[in-house]
Amino acid sequence: MGILSRTSYVIRSKINALLNRAEDPTETLDYSYEKMRDELQQVKQGIADLTTQKKRLEIQKRRLEENVEKHNDQAREAVRQDREDLARQALQKKQAKMNQIEELDAQIAGLQETQDSLVQKKNELQGRIEEFRTKKETMKARYEAAEASSRVSEAMSGVGDEMSDVGRALERAEEQTDEMEARSAAMDELVDEGAFDEVLSDKDAIERELEAGRSDAEVDTELETLKSEMGKSSAPAEDAESDSDVDVESDVETDVEADVDVADEEVEAELEELRSEDESS
Repeated sequence: MGILSRTSYVIRSKINALLNRAEDPTETLDYSYEKMRDELQQVKQGIADLTTQKKRLEIQKRRLEENVEKHNDQAREAVRQDREDLARQALQKKQAKMNQIEELDAQIAGLQETQDSLVQKKNELQGRIEEFRTKKETMKARYEAAEASSRVSEAMSGVGDEMSDVGRALERAEEQTDEMEARSAAMDELVDEGAFDEVLSDKDAIERELEAGRSDAEVDTELETLKSEMGKSSAPAEDAESDSDVDVESDVETDVEADVDVADEEVEAELEELRSEDESS
């Protein structure tokens, strides 16, 4: 097989495959049915034309028959008038008309046979068309049912084009959702770590470290205060010594305060005596 032959064969094969995929059996059946109906219509039109021609010949035959009767009357009248020559002419015309009538009879008979044959073929064709129409509707119903069943099966199995598109859309949506969730989690983590606070703050690294140290010191102080209030201490030995010193100082302060209270009472008593003497005098 030469290159051109192989190329032609491949091209025809491709075209045939494309036509098979593009062909809709229901449309093909409808087209075939319409073609058969067109043929039936043409047959009916042919029968009608043939019938018209036959009717024209029959009309012509009737006119010739009328002329034959007319020429027969003319010949009789000529004989009564002793005009043999006129009678002969009338009879000759009568004979010519009768010959034409015979020819018309033959033509009319032939047209009638053709008409009968066409009518029979028309009836057979019409019967075939009706039978084909029944089969066509049955085949269309079967094809549409099979097509619907195939679509349902494809939808159930997810192998159809539309279901594949839906599946791909769901996958893309899921990927985008996962990406957005991961991005949101990363942003929350950065916010918790204070990454954005450092970026937006005007303080340098040293100031931030100093503030962190002060904050730690304040936290330690507050923690020690809480421990003191709850009777706990982080350094027991030192706290014991400091507690003894505090107790001695407290005793000294108490004695001083007692002495001050006694002196105040004596001064008040003397002032009261002086007031009484003044009033008596």
